[in-house]
Amino acid sequence: MKRFEYKARDAKTGKFVKGAIQAETERAAGKLLIEQGFTPEKIIEEDDGGIFARFQNKIKGKDKNVFTRQFATLIGAGLPLSNSLRVISEQTENKAMRKLIEALLADVEAGRTLTEACQKYPDVFNNLYIALLRAGEASGTLDLSLVRLADQNEKDEQMMSDIRGALTYPAIILLVILAVLIFMVVVVVPQVEDLYNDLGKELPWATAFLVGVSKFIMEQWYVVLVITAVAIWFLVQFAKTDVGQRWLAIFKLNVPLFKGLFLRLYNVRFAKTCQNLLSTGVSIQDSLRISGESVGNIMVFEQIEIVMNKVKQGKPLSESMKERSYILPLIPQMASIGEQSGKIDEMLGKAAKVYENELDEQIRTISKLIEPILMVVMALLVGFIVIAVLMPIYAIVSDVQS
Repeated sequence: MKRFEYKARDAKTGKFVKGAIQAETERAAGKLLIEQGFTPEKIIEEDDGGIFARFQNKIKGKDKNVFTRQFATLIGAGLPLSNSLRVISEQTENKAMRKLIEALLADVEAGRTLTEACQKYPDVFNNLYIALLRAGEASGTLDLSLVRLADQNEKDEQMMSDIRGALTYPAIILLVILAVLIFMVVVVVPQVEDLYNDLGKELPWATAFLVGVSKFIMEQWYVVLVITAVAIWFLVQFAKTDVGQRWLAIFKLNVPLFKGLFLRLYNVRFAKTCQNLLSTGVSIQDSLRISGESVGNIMVFEQIEIVMNKVKQGKPLSESMKERSYILPLIPQMASIGEQSGKIDEMLGKAAKVYENELDEQIRTISKLIEPILMVVMALLVGFIVIAVLMPIYAIVSDVQS
């Protein structure tokens, strides 16, 4: 949809008003204004500012979470749907998000449900969001559904932020190591080679190896850049394929030090999503399917598909989840208690809380472990280069003394 700025006369008051509206064409925008009781005087398509402006105003998870939380507050306060959207639109600073809200407002005022309006933007509103909206509208508890969505999205964002934070320090250390290595190989090692050439002596094997690396980097730097760029492009494209996604999923679930962290993250997402869906009246089959899709790992999703098929055949949820390699034991145990008490959603939420706490603790543990590991790696690499540089110098000093 396009965004149009307009100037129109209000049919009730006779006053001129200015604003913006979302529509496919200028003609469609004029029709919408007339339906809303305005007489259009001027309708102009808004300039999007080019590719850089679109990139800067991309809708982020934080923008969606703020929208969801504000929306829940206004709906819970008794404000009508269209009025709530209009108020949020006026307060939203991100242009892309504001355009989206205005598009939702136009659809709602045209007679569509909020769920139908949001379904047109799958890149922003995923299956979980749509399912909870549909359940909330059907049961008259839209504000509660929006609160659940905001809570889950904010918690998920916080978990990912903690994981990124744990990986930031190692990334910085690796960059420092790389910079030190490049400096030593490109600047220091060639000077040692020149010294040995002047004396007519043969370089030690370690120094000769570094000299070869140094010459290759300095003489074939463009080849290194091209190979690096091609490799990165290939990996990015490969990760988008089904095979690439499967390999990446397997890697995350088996990489040393991090596999337990990722497994708990996926189980928290699964249990929490399933809890929210079941609590709003979504069927167990749909809850499992949407929860599996929200996990973000194809290997875990395939395990949940097996659970879905077993439940479809009439087996209890707890029994269907047992002995699944990527579903942690506490989830089927709590589901079994929930089946007996009639509170499966509540029990799944408690399981998710336990694994959330374990995940937080594991993130802190990994942060503490990575530092000494990187220090050892850095010491070994820099130590090898220092030895390669000092060995020939000591050899020269020994020859002079003798």
